[in-house]
Amino acid sequence: MDNTAKAFTRLVDIMDELREQCPWDKKQTIHTLRKLTIEEMYELVDAISNDDYEGIKEEIGDIFLHLVFYARIGKEKKAFTLEESLNAICDKLINRHPHIYGDTEVNSDEDVKKNWEQIKLAEGKKSVLEGVPLALPAMIKAYRLQEKTATVGFEWEDKDQVWEKVIEEQEELLEAVATGDQDHMEEELGDYIFSIINYSRFINVDPEGALERVNKKFKRRFEYIEGHASKPLSEMTLGEMDALWNESKAIV
Repeated sequence: MDNTAKAFTRLVDIMDELREQCPWDKKQTIHTLRKLTIEEMYELVDAISNDDYEGIKEEIGDIFLHLVFYARIGKEKKAFTLEESLNAICDKLINRHPHIYGDTEVNSDEDVKKNWEQIKLAEGKKSVLEGVPLALPAMIKAYRLQEKTATVGFEWEDKDQVWEKVIEEQEELLEAVATGDQDHMEEELGDYIFSIINYSRFINVDPEGALERVNKKFKRRFEYIEGHASKPLSEMTLGEMDALWNESKAIV
């Protein structure tokens, strides 16, 4: 057994001991763990966003713990075992990579994604869109929906066509704003954002990452204003705050 396998077995053994002996671990269910798992996933995302490899290492360990915990509960419920779960993903990966484990030929990563979706349909999936979690944040969900429909050809031909759609949706949004109809404005804003996300795919920019980058920049610059203000912000004019904002651009 190599060191990685030994480490994984050690984690499984520790989980078994905790589940049998620790009052807190004995009390947990898949539902009480759910919110904690989501928190751990976001901590991993933060570490990834910051290129923090030490943090990534730590958060991967935390997530492995949660996965082993769910498997232990599954075994107790006689629903599934950890071995079954691991073998299932191994079988899935082999089946969905016929260009590695079979005689299928591919020329690009796009070919791989198209084959993946076609194989899923052959396995009995009723829709290309199956597998996109309902609970995903809306921006990520939009990106994934667009990615998946593109694999079956439901896609614009080039980025210029997509940009024309962005402009069209922008005009429709402004028309909706002019009516003052709140429901219509929400619908058209949604269409506009959806088209921007689609354009981001065509220029190979992750919209979630791009927005988070702007969030961090905004936070740094506003904190500069707070740290350099000569009086409480509530007593400053917008012009005074804007002057500090412009200062911050050269610094943060």
